[in-house]
Amino acid sequence: MRLGFFLLLLLIPLTGCVFVGWHVWRILLLSAWLKALIVTLMTLCVASLFLSFWYGLDRMPMTLARIFYAIGTSSLIVLLYLFMLFVVMDLGRLCRLIPSAFMHNSLPGTLTVLGIMMAVFIYGKLHYNNKVRVPINIHTGKLSRPMRLVMISDIHLGYHITRNDLSKWVDMLNQEHPDAILVAGDIVDISVRPLLEENMAQEFRRLNAPVYACLGNHDYLAGEPRSEQFYRESGIQLLRDTSVVINGELLVIGRDDRTNIHRATVAQLVKAASMMDKPQGFTVLLDHQPYNLEEAEQAGIDFQFSGHTHYGQVWPISWIEDLIYECAFGNHQRGNTRYYVSSGIGIWGGKFRIGTRSEYIVATIE
Repeated sequence: MRLGFFLLLLLIPLTGCVFVGWHVWRILLLSAWLKALIVTLMTLCVASLFLSFWYGLDRMPMTLARIFYAIGTSSLIVLLYLFMLFVVMDLGRLCRLIPSAFMHNSLPGTLTVLGIMMAVFIYGKLHYNNKVRVPINIHTGKLSRPMRLVMISDIHLGYHITRNDLSKWVDMLNQEHPDAILVAGDIVDISVRPLLEENMAQEFRRLNAPVYACLGNHDYLAGEPRSEQFYRESGIQLLRDTSVVINGELLVIGRDDRTNIHRATVAQLVKAASMMDKPQGFTVLLDHQPYNLEEAEQAGIDFQFSGHTHYGQVWPISWIEDLIYECAFGNHQRGNTRYYVSSGIGIWGGKFRIGTRSEYIVATIE
């Protein structure tokens, strides 16, 4: 079954490469050897992603690993948008809205495709770099005084998101002067190696509020013990099916990622907190992947914060996310339980946001 799934993953980009490669060959007004060179380079860019994961980025020199990661992951997004653009152009040609000559040995066609792709990806890069501050207000009678929480998810530190990126985000979060910072998993991307070599733990220790986090699936992918060790070195209190009370009345429960099939249920975690005589004031649940939202409602959770989806990172993958999850992004309500599913402050792979956003949440509970 795993082999079949892996072959399917290979078949999808391979089919895309054939389709896009054929259209690029036809539309370019160049000699045959230059066309072959360009199509070959495009194919190698996509192949570099699979090559790097097969060989292992951790075995490469750091600079080379960063290059392979950036080119390989970005090329998948470029391939997706070239595929969609050529499909639209093919439909336009069939409907006689676009002349056939525009797509065959055509300088205007080449410049049009190049211009559209440059515009889309310049926008995507700028949009990713713009971190959106999302304020939310939560009203409750369960706290004696207002509290401010900064909540983030999916930082994905690694071969593409560096210490320099993290440093800027730490400065940004410190300006909020929160009572606590909550992280809904995936601090690590696919390997702890870049985090250790750049001593990124030092940046987390600059945060001016206590940090509480749960694990995400990428933390497991990078090696759960090494991720957990990095959390400790960073001064982050990791909540793995455990809870903590902030300021004597805000209960934060951190659920282990669903990668752990033996993790506790939400009801069990709430019961465990009550048996330890922890104050049952306002209760926040950190659960990386937003599946089975009814569990939090049934257990009497006041607020659940999740991430994981990235809301697809780029359109139209966000539409697929909407089909998979009850709530793939933003605010949601179930009975007396409120939810927020974040698209993440960081990103996996190419640093582009098209139709989605990178964000951090500032919640005032009063």
